[in-house]
Amino acid sequence: MVKICCIGAGYVGGPTMAVIALNCPSIEVVVVDISVTRISAWNSDQLPIYEPGLNEVVKQCKGRNLFFSTDLEKHVSEADIIFVSVNTPTKTRGLGAGKAADLTYWESAARMIADVSKSNKIVVEKSTVPVKTAEAIERILTHNSKGIKYQILSNPEFLAEGTAIQDLFKPDRVLIGGRETPDGLKAIQALKDVYAHWVPEDRIITTNLWSAELSKLAANAFLAQRISSVNAMSALCEATGADVSQVSHAVGKDSRIGPKFLNASVGFGGSCFQKDILNLVYICECNGLAEVANYWKQVIKVNDYQKNRFVNRVVSSMFNTVSGKKIGIMGFAFKKDTGDTRETPAIDVCKGLLGDKARLSIYDPQVTADQIQRDLTMNKFDWDHPIHLQPMSPTGVKQVSIAWDAYEASKDAHALCILTEWDEFKTLDYRRIFDNMQKPAFVFDGRNVVNVEMLRDIGFIVYSIGKPLDPWLKNMPAVA
Repeated sequence: MVKICCIGAGYVGGPTMAVIALNCPSIEVVVVDISVTRISAWNSDQLPIYEPGLNEVVKQCKGRNLFFSTDLEKHVSEADIIFVSVNTPTKTRGLGAGKAADLTYWESAARMIADVSKSNKIVVEKSTVPVKTAEAIERILTHNSKGIKYQILSNPEFLAEGTAIQDLFKPDRVLIGGRETPDGLKAIQALKDVYAHWVPEDRIITTNLWSAELSKLAANAFLAQRISSVNAMSALCEATGADVSQVSHAVGKDSRIGPKFLNASVGFGGSCFQKDILNLVYICECNGLAEVANYWKQVIKVNDYQKNRFVNRVVSSMFNTVSGKKIGIMGFAFKKDTGDTRETPAIDVCKGLLGDKARLSIYDPQVTADQIQRDLTMNKFDWDHPIHLQPMSPTGVKQVSIAWDAYEASKDAHALCILTEWDEFKTLDYRRIFDNMQKPAFVFDGRNVVNVEMLRDIGFIVYSIGKPLDPWLKNMPAVA
């Protein structure tokens, strides 16, 4: 029986291994992690991450050929194929601070593999890593090999949170990069055979190591670039009276462009986009490509500008101050159908409003009160370290309360800010919400989910990203 071990039981490792186990009943799959809390959660009925369909997949194969364990050395030693899916946070100090990936956890995983291995291994990069990481890992393993042969493969993930299980079952492509040597090609084939249990062969792409690593960074950079492009247009739409939804619909009809990732919003979030672009910028700078680095930096600058612009709209619309005013925050996750808050635009928007002394009442159907308080007090990039190495949750932010539902969050509020596109926000009883709010009552829709005309008829003053401005908002500054 082929044995697979995955180091790292997070958003990538857990779901990916569950789907492999379900589709490959003849393969034993063990997910290992040093976090006892996280492994205990995987072994319980309350999984540590929320992802539609994940629970059902795990239930079907847990205890059969899918196992979760904290005994790293035993399972790494026994495995034929080792997936490494550990954190690769952005460095906060030293060379490349604020841009380069910190490979501390990767290096320690590689050294542990070298220490405990007694047989040849295929080591698969599953976390997002900078180009040439495979070469560094290869050196560590080779110099500590004790006669054991290692083949390093790059197998980047292209999952979208909220649809990760669907993406794993029906991927656009599976990308496997390896050395173009006889042993390297054999290793590529071994991993290809695993995916071939359910993925059509024409969707399994093989490349050299560097192309696979760079393809992941490039894919995320291109997607983020599209969001920043439409968000840049949304600012122009507001200035000219155009409607960004109509503009993006017309642009998306061009078959060369297509309609995906053209929804204007308060900004992109998630664990990958900003981190991967910063990584790309650093690699470009290291290779003397200053102009290319500056090009990609601008994608992040526009994203930051969009979040700042949103906060400035809120403050300037409400008589240029939100001090002491209650603002209901609708949604905290970076997108709907996930509880993930990593780099969510809501953090920067909330911090911006708190900086003007607003009182926030935050509601999100999937994010815990503790997580929200942690995110609002954590330093940038701290989220990307394993949970036990993150700062302990400090005292909560005094001006922040967590609401049980949207109606509680909006009661006696001066304004609502919609920051996640949860479907329930489209069907709320806005007449009831309006009646219970301070007047004038404002709605700032950062996701374009509400029916603007209906809300205006009720009596709300509505700001919707990239839409023609409410008469109230005209002639008010969009930027500080």
